[in-house]
Amino acid sequence: MEIEWTDADPESEEKRFVRAEKFARKWHFKVRFRRRTNWAAVTNPSREMWETLLDALERRYPRREGVTDEDLKQVRAVVAGLKPEESEPPE
Repeated sequence: MEIEWTDADPESEEKRFVRAEKFARKWHFKVRFRRRTNWAAVTNPSREMWETLLDALERRYPRREGVTDEDLKQVRAVVAGLKPEESEPPE
């Protein structure tokens, strides 16, 4: 399964393409800054990337677009286990 979206690079604020792929029951993130260039693997995905992936999965789930209960459970667990980012005020 592949899910793609665009966002802004947190360091340079440049537009980038992001891809999340599920292979062998694990999620892998890749980015690129221009079309038709090679994807670069992301070794430490940000909380924002995981939250965007979770949102995309939740929107696809009711339409039965290949999203399973296991997918949602796995990504929710990862998001719940991540620390809040520095810019967010503590709860």
